[in-house]
Amino acid sequence: MIDPAITSDVEATLDEIRAAGLFKAERPLESAQGPHVRIGDREMLNLCTNDYLGLAASPEVITAAHEALDAYGFGMASVRFISGTHVEHRALEAEITEWLGTEDTILFPSCFDANGGVFETLLSDVDAVVSDELNHASIIDGIRLSKAQRFRYRNRDLGDLDAQLTAASTARRTLVVTDGVFSMDGYLAPLDEVCAVAERHGAMVMVDDSHAAGILGDTGAGTPELFGVRDRVDLVSGTLGKALGGASGGYVSGRGPLIELLRQRARPYLFSNAVPPMVVAGSRAALATARSIAGVEARGRLAANAARFRGLMVDAGFELLPGEHPIVPVMIPDAEQAVAMAARLGDEGVYVRAFAYPVVPMGRSRLRVQLSAAHTPQDMDRAAGAFVAVRAAA
Repeated sequence: MIDPAITSDVEATLDEIRAAGLFKAERPLESAQGPHVRIGDREMLNLCTNDYLGLAASPEVITAAHEALDAYGFGMASVRFISGTHVEHRALEAEITEWLGTEDTILFPSCFDANGGVFETLLSDVDAVVSDELNHASIIDGIRLSKAQRFRYRNRDLGDLDAQLTAASTARRTLVVTDGVFSMDGYLAPLDEVCAVAERHGAMVMVDDSHAAGILGDTGAGTPELFGVRDRVDLVSGTLGKALGGASGGYVSGRGPLIELLRQRARPYLFSNAVPPMVVAGSRAALATARSIAGVEARGRLAANAARFRGLMVDAGFELLPGEHPIVPVMIPDAEQAVAMAARLGDEGVYVRAFAYPVVPMGRSRLRVQLSAAHTPQDMDRAAGAFVAVRAAA
């Protein structure tokens, strides 16, 4: 039986989170994920989904998943190396490899697991990892699992990256890791310059492209394609849970020997059930769409929506972080005001979430708007109008 003092301590911590306005209440959807969702008895304009290409409720994706469910059942009930590898897994891995222009790909239950498996497997205590300070929590936690020497450079600061690589020069091997798109800001890593600095030091490069896969680059192959460095990046991790259907699953793609070692030793791969074949089949359909003319058109709509919304908000006098990505942070420096504004927007039928410290730096609270190719220009007008209305009523 748990000690009452422990319960009391935990409840006190929860009270502190609530008092700081940082308690994260979940709002269950009663509809499919999409540009409009039903929450309670209301339909709301959804501005906080990672469904960038609008494929989470795509008929083609749903049909593929249904067919795989009927053919292959609900799940594998096993890890990959025992009886959990299915022909669907092999097919998707091959398709991602071809799409990204790499040598091999390994699927994980999530990109968090993928990043959790890389560093411990590939790096020992005589190696080093050099990480951007704003990298995703999964990268941070993955690095903590390894025994590698740890160095951190200021966000997108190439001079500091060079300095940290110099400090790591005695390591046997060094891995530079960065997000392709930083999810709180929508900023892109300057991947061509990152590669150039890493190459001067003989370091490998890894990029987590979760917020770029499917939406950046001519074929949607992400930041390595966008910056023309696909042959200079050694490892790319990404997710199937955002633009590529929005279900679950992640991957690491890259140099063949590195991927094979992950198959042999990455603990999240060896000790987690395989991604269900129905999810894999749906993701394959989503990837096929992303690589098709329909994907090109969706990326065009997505870019147009981002440009329209950004333009309307700037004209209305809101402070936005600059960029072109469909992540559009609307800066509301005071955390309580940001939370209150998100609530008022909800009253107006617009669903958006506030982010405050410690998720973002103190004094840099924001409403993070995320746009989809499934949104319409009218949705953008309605969204911007709601921001103006709630600001006027504050």
